[in-house]
Amino acid sequence: MVMNIKNNMKGKSGQMKIQQMSFLIIAVFIFLAMVGMIVLTVKMSELKNSATELREQNAKLLVSKLASSPEFSCGEAYGSPGKTDCIDEDKIMALKDNINKYTGFWRVSNIQIRRIYPSQSNDIECTPSNYPKCNVINLITNSPEGIGQSNFVALCRKETYGGEFVNVCEMAKLIVWYEEAE
Repeated sequence: MVMNIKNNMKGKSGQMKIQQMSFLIIAVFIFLAMVGMIVLTVKMSELKNSATELREQNAKLLVSKLASSPEFSCGEAYGSPGKTDCIDEDKIMALKDNINKYTGFWRVSNIQIRRIYPSQSNDIECTPSNYPKCNVINLITNSPEGIGQSNFVALCRKETYGGEFVNVCEMAKLIVWYEEAE
C-alpha cells in the first residue's frame, strides 16, 4: 500500500512537471507572438513611410517634367525652340475638355495650374466661356486632400492685338498632388 502511494505521488509529480512545461511553452509562444506583432507593426509603418516618400519623389519628378511633356509644353509655337518650363495655355484648355482620356495616366490625385502674376484678388476657375480672364486651371480633381508639389512655369497663350497675333506669357505655378499612403 505504501508502494502504491509512492507511485501515485511520483505520477502526480510527473504530471505537474508536464503541466508546468506546457504552460512555459505556451507563455514563450505568446511572448514570441507579441514580439512578432510589434516587429510586424514597425515594419508596416516603415513600409507606409517609404510608400509615401516614393509618391512624393514621383510627384516631384512629375511636376518638374510635366511642363516639358508634349501635352503641356509650348514647343516652338512661342519663339525659341527648347523653351523649358513653358506651358501652352491653349493646349491646356483643350486638354481640360478631354482629360477623361488621361484617367490614371499621371497617377496623381490632382493637377492644377495657378496664374500668380499678374495676380487677381480672387480665384476664378478657367472655363471655355471665361478663358483667358481666369487664374486657376484644374486639370485633374480626384481628391480634395493630399500633399502637393509645385514648380514655377511660364504660362503662354496667343492673343490678337491690333489685328496681329502676339505671344502673352505670364508667371504661373504648376501644382501636382499625390495621396499619402494609408
